[in-house]
Amino acid sequence: MATTPGEGTGALEKALDVLDAIGAAPEGLGQSELAEQLDLPRTTVYRLLATLVARGLVRRDPLRKVYCLGFRCFEMARQAYAMPDLVAAAALELRALRDLTGETSYLAALDGREVISLERCDGAHSQRSAAVLGQRKPVHCTSQGKAILSAMPDEARDAFVRDAVLKPFTPLTITDRRRLQAELRITRARGYAIDDEEIVLGVRCVGAPVVDAAGQVRGAISVAGPAYRLTRARLELLGPEVAEAARRVGAQLQPAGADPTPSTEAAVTALPGHWAFHGAHPLWSADGSRLWWADVLAPSVHLYASGRDREVATIEAPVVALLRHGDDVIAVHERGAQRISAGGQLSPSAPWLSGQVLAACNGEADAVWAAIALPEAGTAIGRLRSDGTLEVQWRMGELVQALGWHVQGRTLYATVPGSGTILRLQPGQAAVRRLATVPKGSGSLSGLAFDAHGGIWTALSDGWSVVRFTADGQLDRVVGLPVPCATDLAFAPMSEGAETEKLAITTARHSVPLDTLASAPLSGRLLELTV
Repeated sequence: MATTPGEGTGALEKALDVLDAIGAAPEGLGQSELAEQLDLPRTTVYRLLATLVARGLVRRDPLRKVYCLGFRCFEMARQAYAMPDLVAAAALELRALRDLTGETSYLAALDGREVISLERCDGAHSQRSAAVLGQRKPVHCTSQGKAILSAMPDEARDAFVRDAVLKPFTPLTITDRRRLQAELRITRARGYAIDDEEIVLGVRCVGAPVVDAAGQVRGAISVAGPAYRLTRARLELLGPEVAEAARRVGAQLQPAGADPTPSTEAAVTALPGHWAFHGAHPLWSADGSRLWWADVLAPSVHLYASGRDREVATIEAPVVALLRHGDDVIAVHERGAQRISAGGQLSPSAPWLSGQVLAACNGEADAVWAAIALPEAGTAIGRLRSDGTLEVQWRMGELVQALGWHVQGRTLYATVPGSGTILRLQPGQAAVRRLATVPKGSGSLSGLAFDAHGGIWTALSDGWSVVRFTADGQLDRVVGLPVPCATDLAFAPMSEGAETEKLAITTARHSVPLDTLASAPLSGRLLELTV
């Protein structure tokens, strides 16, 4: 029997050390390097690596003879990030509330006619609230319970209160049903509940309900502490903060009883046509009847229309972006820009930017937004002038991969794969705001698209998926793909009365290992998804 922490788990700890070391080395590590870095015998490292490779957590690069993290690590990270359960979704917000207040924060859920404590972040003070995990408390005299009741449908709440036993725990406990109903109406209106020494004298608490996207209450989070520190005035100030934190937790949750993978690989179809080395820059015509896209590495522009895909033009350098120009497109490449008609006729574009163009997109009316690399490192983003120069509005120290203009919000968005960040840039404002950040294990951000409901979509290259964020930056949806490297995506214009949207997804083939291609034969093909 193990008597000390870690006893009997030596092999597991060593395997985790191996994963940590490999994960911290972007270029990978060789067996000898791992043995030396971890101070382990080479035979031990060999056995651990063999097991990790067999489980897909580590892969060996046969050319450089080093070990890198395997796709199984990426899949596990993406699953944990994209579809958290209640405790996982609340963890970050509980820590933030603890740090904000210095008091203990809690997560609880309704279990029968009581609330049960699921998670706790201890406060910074020696004298603090310290309810035990798994502890059950009455609903009517706790901020968590009252918050949950306030978010219930009226009929269910009324039935609950009618049958509840309103036992007094302190002189301040609410034991009158009409008074409790009035308290719950106030709680619903303001968004948070208060426990004013109603279950323990000398302890106050403020809580808010966690409600998922379907409107179903899933639990509550709260902050509790001694009454002399958590005065009534302070509770009123903290209430909106707790309510906002609870809203963010709920936004991450899959609606209860819903299919956890509403869009699966089965819903993705490959459009007719040949594969590309690196498909990118899908661009629909204004009426949605034609789809332009490019092969970046075998530089060419394709046109998909009437169920047929054809190459319409060969370009002299790798393609950086496609821009709509009437019924034609402008192919932006590393040496300039060319206008291409549906029949494949090429003509020089208007004066174009000098320097390394990283990304470009259409804006309102005839506006074009572009991002160029700065000589001193970083990116300049602005509007293209008629003389082919850039009216710079923002500068940043990282390289931008894609730009997208959100028509509904009249806002420019940019992806920064290096930090995994989607940025929001409001014309006329100098500030660059972060919309969301994706963990590196989930894949590399690639491309931008916007649905009719205001959602922001991006592809996760090396992440086998495309994802949707809400306008406030909450991860809302993950769609698995049958290929590892989606590169870009675009929504077709919606026809009047349509209830679904058509999403075109370009993919890459050149960077997919041969052993992975056997499981992902559609790599490089143009995909379509109805959402």
